[in-house]
Amino acid sequence: MAPLGGAPRLVLLFSGKRKSGKDFVTEALQSRLGADVCAVLRLSGPLKEQYAQEHGLDFQRLLDASTYKEPFRRDMIRWGEEKRQADPGFFCRKIVEGVSQPVWLVSDTRRVSDIQWFREAYGAVTQTVRVVATEQSRQQRGWVFTPGVDDAESECGLDNIGAFDWVIENHGDEQRLEEQLERLIEFVRSRL
Repeated sequence: MAPLGGAPRLVLLFSGKRKSGKDFVTEALQSRLGADVCAVLRLSGPLKEQYAQEHGLDFQRLLDASTYKEPFRRDMIRWGEEKRQADPGFFCRKIVEGVSQPVWLVSDTRRVSDIQWFREAYGAVTQTVRVVATEQSRQQRGWVFTPGVDDAESECGLDNIGAFDWVIENHGDEQRLEEQLERLIEFVRSRL
């Protein structure tokens, strides 16, 4: 059963490797569609908030793209896995509470259980979007392979799930990215 709050007309579940540009793409979509129409929801938000509270850390600094979170990343992943094993929908339910916009962009879908939860809760209005970038593009954005992070479920859990509804290539070609965003925006507007 769907949680209380507005029933969305469209839920787009974004996934991709670290530094593929998931946040960049979702923020670009929100800026073009408007914050009154489109909400960006981050599964990592409630995870980081709860983790920060339990470990005496700065929640706001865990949210940004700084290096502050890097020393805690592995333990945060482990801690989040324990929470999900106890309740697979724990973080999903947290992010949708009180959201009233008709379009939801979940910017950091990482596990099959996340997709299952949204599909069970919201059905046919749920679509998956994979943001892909070459390793070279990701490295130019600061990505460095980290054992225990880049080979963990939080990065690899959706690698072999089959076809995504949408694939956005974000290799650094701005014109190509723009064309893909325009097609996705047209689709979103068709659902409003």
